[in-house]
Amino acid sequence: MNPENSRAENGQGPLLRLFYKFGAIALFVLLWQLACAAGLAPETFVASPIVIAKTLWQYATDGSLYRHSVISLSRAFYGFLLAVAAGVPLGFLLGGWFRNFERVMGPLLYFLSQFNPFALFSVFLLLFGIGEFSKVAMIFWVSIWPMVHNAALGVRSVDPLHVKVARSLGTGKLRLLWKIVLPSSATYLFAGLRLAAGTAFFMLIPAEMMGASRGLGWLIINAQVNYQIPKLYTGTLAIVVFGMLMDAFFRLLERRVVVWKEAKCQP
Repeated sequence: MNPENSRAENGQGPLLRLFYKFGAIALFVLLWQLACAAGLAPETFVASPIVIAKTLWQYATDGSLYRHSVISLSRAFYGFLLAVAAGVPLGFLLGGWFRNFERVMGPLLYFLSQFNPFALFSVFLLLFGIGEFSKVAMIFWVSIWPMVHNAALGVRSVDPLHVKVARSLGTGKLRLLWKIVLPSSATYLFAGLRLAAGTAFFMLIPAEMMGASRGLGWLIINAQVNYQIPKLYTGTLAIVVFGMLMDAFFRLLERRVVVWKEAKCQP
């Protein structure tokens, strides 16, 4: 009998997996709570996990957390969606399929990707005002570059032999893209999706500083201005949780879609 199977049968396998995934987080939260209880972390700057949990429950039950979350998630979703819609084709164009486009546009896109998004706040405000579009545009700006980079890497990772064989069989460009390039670059594309989603949530707080009156980022900024420490940590925790859930979703989707990757790893 395989020893891994025997451990899974007596329950040790799943328990060990849970420990490896959440053990360090649980220990960190425990030490955090003990430090707050012992007075090592002053309440004026650090809220204890118990206080944060109570505040989170309060905002969840009165509906305010839901309202702010819906606003923030919609902004992150639209910015992320636009980044994927533009980043994947750009990455494919830069991946070597269109040499002239890569030579001409590659340096420009690399130059643009080096701009610090925080330094562009005033530019976005001047161009788009303080409405919803400027917030979505800011999230789009930071999310598109991981998508472009990983899509280009995915195209470059395609085995040239597969492409030559397909072309020798008379496969057209669109079919070649669908049957060869897209499956071969799927791992890189999913990595780009996870990074783009992570940066979209990362940019929520500064994006919602620009004239917002709702959203998790506004909740955090408002808590900071009014010195409401538990509220500040609660909003931050909500954004972290949403980011982790999005990352877990794309990892699960990758395992469902990229089935040949699992098959290649089998002994």
